[in-house]
Amino acid sequence: MKTTLFVKPGKVTVKNVDKPVIEKPDDVILHVVRACVCGSDLWSYRGLDEKAANSENNGHEAIGIVEEVGKAITTVRPGDFVIAPFTHGFGHCAACRAGYEGSCQSHSDNFSSGYQAEYVRYQHAEWSLVKIPGSPVDYSDGMLNSLLSLADVMATGYHAARVANVKPGNTVAVVGDGAVGLCGVIAAQLRGAKRIIAMSRHEDRQKLATEFGATDIVPERGDDAVKKVMALTNGDGADAVLECVGTKLSTDTALKIARPGAIIGRVGLPHTAKTDLAAPFYQNTAFAGGPASVTTYDKSVLLKAVLDGDIHPGKVFTERFGLDEIDDAYQAMVKREAIKSLVVID
Repeated sequence: MKTTLFVKPGKVTVKNVDKPVIEKPDDVILHVVRACVCGSDLWSYRGLDEKAANSENNGHEAIGIVEEVGKAITTVRPGDFVIAPFTHGFGHCAACRAGYEGSCQSHSDNFSSGYQAEYVRYQHAEWSLVKIPGSPVDYSDGMLNSLLSLADVMATGYHAARVANVKPGNTVAVVGDGAVGLCGVIAAQLRGAKRIIAMSRHEDRQKLATEFGATDIVPERGDDAVKKVMALTNGDGADAVLECVGTKLSTDTALKIARPGAIIGRVGLPHTAKTDLAAPFYQNTAFAGGPASVTTYDKSVLLKAVLDGDIHPGKVFTERFGLDEIDDAYQAMVKREAIKSLVVID
């Protein structure tokens, strides 16, 4: 089968490897239908995170067909169409019971990897896989894209809104205009926010943010962005802030635009120096966030919202590639030619 290999910073390619097999009783083998490139994949691709040359790539988002199941699997069977969450909650520990399976305490191998491939071995599948009614041929191209977004990006945007405790009537600021930030806009609207301030410098992303429910666009960065948000909120700051980037600048901005007592929902993979906690202490600002509770959100809220046509997060996939074009898919995101690159598996 074909899978993606990380060659070196700035280069990924496709190689042929043996098809995965069942190794443990709670494994499932999936035939991937659609995968994609995540913003977090770009950290190593850009050389900002260390990664061994000629190693398995990071891809961790997929929808697919169940091909084979381990002997402990009772919730899915061969032929089922499923979302493969990037988090593999076991469903029984304190974290999972509280709806935080991204921090599952039952096992250490809690995250997907290597899913830009024709087949994948999905571990701890009994509770975490999410069944989709029917089969891929039952859905439009756009609906398949939205279903794919539920493997990570839409659930991550929703996680930011949930942990920030977005409530009906709130003013919410979203820091970051990548796919996660745009899905954060969707999530804020889904949870009833009255005003959504999207911080974006790029016209294509601004348009999509507005389509998703943003009421205001702030293109400025740094102190100018802070001044603009404070002016828009009459000096109050936002009731909730969704930090969807993970850099020092985005974190500092989030801290400065949150009103006293607000919660910052932080889902951008942190790449920051140590944060000074004195300022948020005096502002009563709370930090929350981490890996998303994908299975919980998909089963309780998001899958129904997509199937009912209430949300359309698949629109964040703005460029389409085959698996053999995987390096082009990465380059399109690095060059900002794509918001998020879709990878369709033949």
